[in-house]
Amino acid sequence: MKILLVRVSSLGDVLHNLPMVADLLREHPGATIDWVVEEGYVSLVRLNPHVRKIIPWSLRRWRKSLGKQETRAEIRAFFRTLREDEYDYVFDTQGLLKTGIIMGAARVRKGGKKVGLANGSEGSGYEGISRIFHTDSIPLNPRTHAVARGRMVAGAALDYSVDSAPEFGLPAPTPATRPAFLPHDDYAVFFHGTARAAKKWADANWIALGAALAPMPVLLPWGSQAEHEDAQALAAAIPNARVLPKLSMMDAVLLAQHARLAVGVDTGLTHIAAAFVRPTIEIYCDSPKWKTEGNWSDCIVNLGDLGAPPSSADVIAAARRLLAPA
Repeated sequence: MKILLVRVSSLGDVLHNLPMVADLLREHPGATIDWVVEEGYVSLVRLNPHVRKIIPWSLRRWRKSLGKQETRAEIRAFFRTLREDEYDYVFDTQGLLKTGIIMGAARVRKGGKKVGLANGSEGSGYEGISRIFHTDSIPLNPRTHAVARGRMVAGAALDYSVDSAPEFGLPAPTPATRPAFLPHDDYAVFFHGTARAAKKWADANWIALGAALAPMPVLLPWGSQAEHEDAQALAAAIPNARVLPKLSMMDAVLLAQHARLAVGVDTGLTHIAAAFVRPTIEIYCDSPKWKTEGNWSDCIVNLGDLGAPPSSADVIAAARRLLAPA
């Protein structure tokens, strides 16, 4: 059986799609699985050794130069690569017009299926027009967890149940994969940055948490100039805190993979730490906890909810529990 997964973005959503791979291979051990993903997330999917071929989709870059001959040549090359194989199943678990177009262009064998979402989840950017590319549209409860959505779509299409804990297929940390920019000793990482201001946790809370963790080093990554300025302000007030240089996505993944403790708001890197089953505290301030909470390990603590951010005392208590000797 040959299967193509279409989930192009964003970081957290691509991550939450990974357990589909383990489910599919458990039910069909000889299957080959390919994946279309935005080029910036190729390295994340590549961490899962069971994905045979990754087909980079570069729309974010292409749309800036659609008039250039080399861009149009890249787009043609993408569709040629996409159509090299004939699939038994193509799954679009994003439900957008752009992912529907990719699904529509993919080739399936006679009797093959193109399967997608019949509806979106609450607050999602689902585009109903994507259904015109489906042979089968799977309806889901609008409050289905982000990890469960893709798993349930595939399970419904291939007639198997999804009742086990998700397996992300990510490697355990080893000394060989530890980047040189990380401290030699245990560290905490604060994933404090987020594109939406309402999802932020107050600086005073981060400072109180950092003080409670002292003398453990606290690492502060950032992704934009505003986040860099926030990180510098936090580092000035937190004992033994350090602002990291700007990291590639893969270095940020390794930062999460090796953390003794990861604390972060509802963002992709926080969810990556949880997928690695690192001791992780996920903080919800302005997004619903049910949608993305890490619910597959006792090493993950989910605090707060939509419109109800947790107190620093609650997060400090959770951190102490996660750091306590076994």
